[in-house]
Amino acid sequence: MKTTQILIAGFGGQGILFAGKFLAYKGLLEELQVSWLPSYGPEMRGGTANCNVILSDDPVGSPIITDPDVLIVMNLPSLQKYVDSVVSGGQIYVDSTLISEKVAREDVEVFYIPATQMANDAGVPTLANMVMMGHVLKNNPELTFDGTEATVSKLVPPSKAQLVELNMKALQAGRDFQG
Repeated sequence: MKTTQILIAGFGGQGILFAGKFLAYKGLLEELQVSWLPSYGPEMRGGTANCNVILSDDPVGSPIITDPDVLIVMNLPSLQKYVDSVVSGGQIYVDSTLISEKVAREDVEVFYIPATQMANDAGVPTLANMVMMGHVLKNNPELTFDGTEATVSKLVPPSKAQLVELNMKALQAGRDFQG
Protein backbone atom coordinates (compact mmCIF):
# COMPACT_ATOMS: atom_id res chain seq x y z
CA MET A 1 0.00 0.00 0.00
CA LYS A 2 1.19 3.46 -0.75
CA THR A 3 0.76 6.22 1.77
CA THR A 4 -2.74 7.66 1.53
CA GLN A 5 -3.43 11.11 2.95
CA ILE A 6 -7.10 11.80 3.64
CA LEU A 7 -8.61 15.15 4.62
CA ILE A 8 -12.20 15.19 5.90
CA ALA A 9 -13.82 18.60 6.36
CA GLY A 10 -17.15 20.15 7.25
CA PHE A 11 -19.03 21.78 10.12
CA GLY A 12 -18.95 20.65 13.73
CA GLY A 13 -21.80 18.23 14.41
CA GLN A 14 -21.47 16.44 11.05
CA GLY A 15 -19.36 13.62 12.46
CA ILE A 16 -16.14 14.74 10.79
CA LEU A 17 -13.91 13.64 13.67
CA PHE A 18 -15.78 10.35 14.09
CA ALA A 19 -15.33 9.60 10.38
CA GLY A 20 -11.61 10.28 10.70
CA LYS A 21 -11.38 8.13 13.80
CA PHE A 22 -13.20 5.35 11.91
CA LEU A 23 -10.61 5.41 9.11
CA ALA A 24 -7.75 5.54 11.62
CA TYR A 25 -9.07 2.57 13.61
CA LYS A 26 -9.71 0.68 10.39
CA GLY A 27 -6.08 1.23 9.45
CA LEU A 28 -4.91 0.08 12.89
CA LEU A 29 -6.95 -3.12 12.66
CA GLU A 30 -5.42 -3.74 9.23
CA GLU A 31 -1.95 -3.28 10.80
CA LEU A 32 -1.13 -0.09 8.92
CA GLN A 33 0.85 2.87 10.22
CA VAL A 34 -1.69 5.54 11.12
CA SER A 35 -1.91 9.20 11.99
CA TRP A 36 -5.15 10.90 13.07
CA LEU A 37 -5.12 14.66 13.66
CA PRO A 38 -8.47 16.32 14.44
CA SER A 39 -8.98 20.07 14.26
CA TYR A 40 -12.07 22.04 15.15
CA GLY A 41 -13.18 25.54 16.03
CA PRO A 42 -14.24 26.54 19.55
CA GLU A 43 -17.94 26.08 18.78
CA MET A 44 -19.52 22.72 19.67
CA ARG A 45 -21.76 22.65 16.61
CA GLY A 46 -21.68 24.73 13.47
CA GLY A 47 -18.01 25.70 13.68
CA THR A 48 -15.35 24.39 11.36
CA ALA A 49 -14.09 20.85 11.74
CA ASN A 50 -11.55 18.86 9.80
CA CYS A 51 -9.49 15.78 10.30
CA ASN A 52 -6.21 14.59 8.78
CA VAL A 53 -5.83 10.83 8.46
CA ILE A 54 -2.72 9.19 7.04
CA LEU A 55 -2.60 5.46 6.32
CA SER A 56 0.67 3.85 5.27
CA ASP A 57 2.81 0.73 5.30
CA ASP A 58 5.71 2.94 6.41
CA PRO A 59 6.00 5.05 9.57
CA VAL A 60 4.22 8.38 9.28
CA GLY A 61 6.63 11.27 9.71
CA SER A 62 4.17 14.10 10.22
CA PRO A 63 0.42 14.12 10.92
CA ILE A 64 -0.09 17.33 8.94
CA ILE A 65 -1.49 17.04 5.41
CA THR A 66 -0.92 19.81 2.90
CA ASP A 67 -1.65 17.88 -0.32
CA PRO A 68 -4.35 15.26 0.33
CA ASP A 69 -4.81 12.25 -1.94
CA VAL A 70 -8.44 12.06 -0.84
CA LEU A 71 -10.67 14.97 0.14
CA ILE A 72 -14.07 14.36 1.74
CA VAL A 73 -16.19 17.50 2.11
CA MET A 74 -19.50 17.90 3.87
CA ASN A 75 -20.10 21.62 3.26
CA LEU A 76 -19.41 24.28 0.63
CA PRO A 77 -16.85 26.34 2.59
CA SER A 78 -14.71 23.21 2.99
CA LEU A 79 -14.91 22.41 -0.71
CA GLN A 80 -13.92 25.95 -1.62
CA LYS A 81 -11.06 25.97 0.89
CA TYR A 82 -9.48 22.61 0.04
CA VAL A 83 -10.40 21.74 -3.57
CA ASP A 84 -7.16 23.07 -5.01
CA SER A 85 -4.97 21.28 -2.46
CA VAL A 86 -5.82 17.77 -3.69
CA VAL A 87 -2.99 16.13 -5.63
CA SER A 88 -3.45 15.60 -9.34
CA GLY A 89 -4.97 12.14 -9.77
CA GLY A 90 -6.56 12.34 -6.31
CA GLN A 91 -10.17 11.89 -5.29
CA ILE A 92 -12.77 14.35 -4.02
CA TYR A 93 -15.97 13.17 -2.31
CA VAL A 94 -18.75 15.77 -2.12
CA ASP A 95 -21.98 15.57 -0.10
CA SER A 96 -24.16 16.71 -2.99
CA THR A 97 -27.20 17.16 -0.74
CA LEU A 98 -25.50 20.12 0.90
CA ILE A 99 -23.16 21.23 -1.89
CA SER A 100 -24.56 22.08 -5.33
CA GLU A 101 -21.30 23.53 -6.66
CA LYS A 102 -19.41 21.29 -9.09
CA VAL A 103 -15.66 20.75 -9.01
CA ALA A 104 -14.08 22.42 -12.03
CA ARG A 105 -10.81 20.47 -11.89
CA GLU A 106 -10.38 17.76 -14.51
CA ASP A 107 -7.24 16.18 -13.05
CA VAL A 108 -9.04 14.57 -10.09
CA GLU A 109 -11.78 11.97 -9.73
CA VAL A 110 -14.92 13.49 -8.18
CA PHE A 111 -17.75 11.59 -6.50
CA TYR A 112 -21.03 13.36 -5.78
CA ILE A 113 -22.86 11.43 -3.08
CA PRO A 114 -26.17 12.77 -1.69
CA ALA A 115 -25.06 11.50 1.72
CA THR A 116 -27.30 13.67 3.89
CA GLN A 117 -30.39 12.74 1.85
CA MET A 118 -29.40 9.06 1.80
CA ALA A 119 -28.91 9.05 5.58
CA ASN A 120 -32.33 10.66 6.04
CA ASP A 121 -33.95 8.17 3.66
CA ALA A 122 -32.31 5.25 5.47
CA GLY A 123 -33.63 6.47 8.82
CA VAL A 124 -30.17 7.39 10.13
CA PRO A 125 -30.21 11.19 9.67
CA THR A 126 -27.11 11.82 11.78
CA LEU A 127 -24.92 9.38 9.85
CA ALA A 128 -24.24 11.12 6.52
CA ASN A 129 -20.57 10.94 7.51
CA MET A 130 -20.70 7.15 7.51
CA VAL A 131 -22.54 7.09 4.18
CA MET A 132 -19.55 9.00 2.81
CA MET A 133 -17.12 6.55 4.46
CA GLY A 134 -18.90 3.61 2.81
CA HIS A 135 -18.39 5.19 -0.60
CA VAL A 136 -14.74 6.02 0.16
CA LEU A 137 -14.10 2.37 1.11
CA LYS A 138 -15.76 1.23 -2.10
CA ASN A 139 -13.47 3.34 -4.29
CA ASN A 140 -10.13 2.78 -2.57
CA PRO A 141 -8.73 -0.75 -2.92
CA GLU A 142 -6.27 -0.18 -0.08
CA LEU A 143 -9.27 0.50 2.19
CA THR A 144 -11.40 -2.63 2.03
CA PHE A 145 -14.91 -3.00 3.41
CA ASP A 146 -13.75 -6.08 5.34
CA GLY A 147 -13.57 -5.49 9.06
CA THR A 148 -15.85 -2.47 9.13
CA GLU A 149 -18.16 -3.94 11.76
CA ALA A 150 -15.20 -4.71 14.04
CA THR A 151 -13.99 -1.14 13.55
CA VAL A 152 -17.38 0.39 14.33
CA SER A 153 -17.71 -1.88 17.37
CA LYS A 154 -14.40 -0.50 18.70
CA LEU A 155 -15.58 3.09 18.29
CA VAL A 156 -19.12 2.84 19.64
CA PRO A 157 -19.27 2.70 23.44
CA PRO A 158 -20.99 -0.38 24.92
CA SER A 159 -23.73 1.85 26.35
CA LYS A 160 -24.71 2.75 22.76
CA ALA A 161 -24.33 -0.70 21.19
CA GLN A 162 -27.48 -0.17 19.10
CA LEU A 163 -25.52 2.39 17.09
CA VAL A 164 -23.25 -0.30 15.63
CA GLU A 165 -26.08 -1.61 13.45
CA LEU A 166 -27.11 1.92 12.41
CA ASN A 167 -23.53 2.83 11.45
CA MET A 168 -23.26 -0.39 9.44
CA LYS A 169 -26.53 0.49 7.67
CA ALA A 170 -25.10 3.90 6.72
CA LEU A 171 -21.77 2.40 5.58
CA GLN A 172 -23.60 -0.14 3.42
CA ALA A 173 -25.78 2.59 1.87
CA GLY A 174 -22.64 4.49 0.86
CA ARG A 175 -21.01 1.35 -0.47
CA ASP A 176 -24.09 0.48 -2.53
CA PHE A 177 -24.54 3.98 -3.98
CA GLN A 178 -24.17 4.02 -7.76
CA GLY A 179 -23.35 7.54 -8.77
